[in-house]
Amino acid sequence: MAMLSKSIFRVAILAVLVLPQFATAHDTHGDHGAIPGQDRPKFEHAPIDNKRYVVGNDRALFLWNSEWLQLPGDREWFGSTHGCMVTDAKDNAYISADAGDAIQVFAKDGTFLRSFGADWGAGVHGLSIAVEITGELTAPETMSNVATEYLYIAQTSTQRVFKTTLDGKIVQELEFPTASGHYENPASYKPTSVSVAPDGTMFVADGYGLSWIHIYDKAGTYQSSFGGPGDGPGNLRTPHGLWMDSHGETPTLLVADRENHRIARFALDGTFIEGTDSTTGMLRRPCHIQFHGDLAIVADLAGRITLLDKDLGLVAQLGDNPDPAQHAQFNLTPDKWRNGAFIAPHCARFDSQGNILVMDWNVAGRITRLEPLSRIVSK
Repeated sequence: MAMLSKSIFRVAILAVLVLPQFATAHDTHGDHGAIPGQDRPKFEHAPIDNKRYVVGNDRALFLWNSEWLQLPGDREWFGSTHGCMVTDAKDNAYISADAGDAIQVFAKDGTFLRSFGADWGAGVHGLSIAVEITGELTAPETMSNVATEYLYIAQTSTQRVFKTTLDGKIVQELEFPTASGHYENPASYKPTSVSVAPDGTMFVADGYGLSWIHIYDKAGTYQSSFGGPGDGPGNLRTPHGLWMDSHGETPTLLVADRENHRIARFALDGTFIEGTDSTTGMLRRPCHIQFHGDLAIVADLAGRITLLDKDLGLVAQLGDNPDPAQHAQFNLTPDKWRNGAFIAPHCARFDSQGNILVMDWNVAGRITRLEPLSRIVSK
């Protein structure tokens, strides 16, 4: 593996390597949750160049894997993607879909597992997972702590924010934020993301509506709001994605403030703390942020993803599309896709192994996995 020497990559933001092909087999055990035949998109594939692509710099290098997702049955394309992804404790990926069942679930190796949400309709936009610890009697006179994962879902099309089990059973739904006094026209509320604090407090971003962030208690009762439209330090313009940051003595809320071109940090009472400098060009149109250890990933709708350190400083930019005309282009069909270059990253998530899953906002559905090169080389 001499071709993987540091000298090759130290000066490269995007490198192309010819590596052995990694075979993938399509799952054929069923077509559960498949898109109905009349809704399955038909597209031409991009030319095959038989190369493997590495993106990043000497601080963070990743192998580009566009073949990891194994669709069920005879499905050729995932279908329209305008939502998000999240992984559970087993690294199963929950991916929102705009056709067929609303949530499609894939194992960490990319094989299809199951789907749910057939009656929810399109528009599931924000996904997060939170763990609840409860005491259960596991033996006579023995109480044990049990950790249970729940999905939190923001559905823009139906103006709903709700909590489900990992198989899709709805267990809680938040009330419409009428009490905020911000919605003379109820149709202007369009939630895009939800995040949960350690004490169960929930934060909902009205990213496609009036740019407020609403706070709910653990029972789902509205408490207060902060942000609101504008370009001032404490204002927001399309607060698209939220992340509960556990660095520091107390948790803080990070907001992908898309049209202000920054990540903003707030205390959990809504007090503005800091924001990245929107004038540097480091972030174009950030959609989501997530930490994995001390490394954060930001999905940027304008054709790339960005890695930040725990202080929100730049580490690397990955898959930067060199053609600005392709940035944020939903209708860019697969024949125009190119490995090593994103189109419109709408969501990006780490799994527990440090792989990065990236969803482009795209008519055919494009979901890429970036795999840490250090882990691959060590094998």
